[in-house]
Amino acid sequence: MRNLIFLLTLIFLVNCSNKNLPDKITLSSDIALDCILLSPGGSIPSDLYSIGEITYSDEYPPFTKKLKVCGITIIARDEISNEFMTNIAITISEMFTTTSDTDTELQRRLIENLYKYKTTIPLFYGEDWDIPYSVESDWDKTMADNSMCDIIMEDVPNQVMEVVEHILHHVSDIGLHYTMIEDWGLTSGSELYRVTNDAISSGDYDISQYSDISESDIRNRVILQEYAYWIIYTAWGLREKYGPTESEWSIMSKNDLEAKQSESFDLFSSTIPKVLACPSDSTLRLFEE
Repeated sequence: MRNLIFLLTLIFLVNCSNKNLPDKITLSSDIALDCILLSPGGSIPSDLYSIGEITYSDEYPPFTKKLKVCGITIIARDEISNEFMTNIAITISEMFTTTSDTDTELQRRLIENLYKYKTTIPLFYGEDWDIPYSVESDWDKTMADNSMCDIIMEDVPNQVMEVVEHILHHVSDIGLHYTMIEDWGLTSGSELYRVTNDAISSGDYDISQYSDISESDIRNRVILQEYAYWIIYTAWGLREKYGPTESEWSIMSKNDLEAKQSESFDLFSSTIPKVLACPSDSTLRLFEE
């Protein structure tokens, strides 16, 4: 049942549209940890920051190849280009660049948690991806055995946003949740939960589209997950450069975030530069070529 619900959630996130959704929803304290492992089981390598090589593997069926980088395993089938996988790995690696703001001990702990909880991002080709019925049981098992909170699609509109958003969903849902639970945890007691409710109340974050998710606990997790992404993506200045111009989130720039949702900006400023850095424009533009 967990796998079925999660798959439906993925389909929603990929295909959601601005339909007429009259039902009013709120963010409540019942939050599912449906897409993350609750017990650590992954191994931690000696070199936390290494970018591995693309290797063919039957470890993650029905996916045929994998690439590990900074605690995250990227998995794909043959239709996904090796170049796309490599560019995603470079983007992840740049997010864990060490800067003058980095708390190296905290950052290492975050990467270790990504490894411990088997953080895995599946890649699919195009918006019309599917899982053949013949391999659904393999897909279910791979989801159950790993922390998988969304997908990345190759060759779709807004490709930069598609990549950065879904990397950040995994970094926040697993890495930040287990490393900075008081600040970024998927709990009703976290600072993320508080500032998300503030943004909903102010009208800057419109969660009406998430009424498509019928299970309230999963819906609440998705609402928090999406807002964590919007804070970081906007504070990095990426929305101004790469869009989208329209979404459930009304704030377009870092300056507007600081002015209109100052406590969300403070949450970002006091924590994220310690563990994450914005990927370079030269790398992100690879997804536009």
